[in-house]
Amino acid sequence: MKNITVIGAGTMGNGIAHVFAQNNFTVSLVDVSEKALAKALATIEKNLDRLVAKEKISAETKTNTLNNLSTHTSIQAGVQHADLIVEAATEQMELKLSIFKEMDENAPDNCILATNTSSISITKIASVTKRPDKVIGMHFMNPVPIMKLVEVIRGYNTSDEVTNTTMDLSKKLGKIPVEVNDYPGFVANKILMPMINEAIITLHEGVAGVEEIDTVMKLGMAHPMGPLQLADFIGLDVCLSILKVLQDGFGNPKYAPCPLLVNMVEAGHLGVKSGSGFYSHGHGTKDLILADQFKK
Repeated sequence: MKNITVIGAGTMGNGIAHVFAQNNFTVSLVDVSEKALAKALATIEKNLDRLVAKEKISAETKTNTLNNLSTHTSIQAGVQHADLIVEAATEQMELKLSIFKEMDENAPDNCILATNTSSISITKIASVTKRPDKVIGMHFMNPVPIMKLVEVIRGYNTSDEVTNTTMDLSKKLGKIPVEVNDYPGFVANKILMPMINEAIITLHEGVAGVEEIDTVMKLGMAHPMGPLQLADFIGLDVCLSILKVLQDGFGNPKYAPCPLLVNMVEAGHLGVKSGSGFYSHGHGTKDLILADQFKK
């Protein structure tokens, strides 16, 4: 297990590529956008510089990490020699199914096909391939270089061998893998997203404001980040997508997304990625500043 391909150069994809490359794997990063690939490499280099400045890695490790990375705009070119592929594209079912079909057609027969999905069925994704026993979930946490957890999700047909290999590989990255079964939201988001949704409902019903809700959860429950700030960080569109997967998968109205969340996503207020969500972002300070619509 030496050659790794990562599909998708966004926040999660570049983080996953960074971690593999820093741990001496040869990494091919694939994205249809040259601009996205260039931005990903710049982000990885910036994060490596930060680690060097903090004396957590050497300048030599930074150089070796960057040398371990190559980029491609074609899945076919990027997966030809892969031992493992980690798909980290947008959290959309049809897009992931299309990517997995192409991965399956072009990757070596012994290659493991993994997805970084945070909620979509591994079994469903595996069903479009000719190797469902080699399809597995590797759900990294954001930011990938920092967070230790990897949810390893086995689909209905995932083999013990592939599961064990993926668990061992995660440990080689310095991560702590946790094996879970394939149900909507897995463990992390089955618990986290209803909490975030309930925080939005609490705001929507006028029980308390944004700052008050986040303060209660940080000081009262020892959460490092309030649920509304966390929702901004994750992306409100991603939160909405996962809640819909939970609602459809379990058929339980308790997972129905709050109308305020739906409206914010439709209005383009997606959190950090759009510059505005429950808080305003991009103002050059780490201080939390309420978005205009939530100021008293």
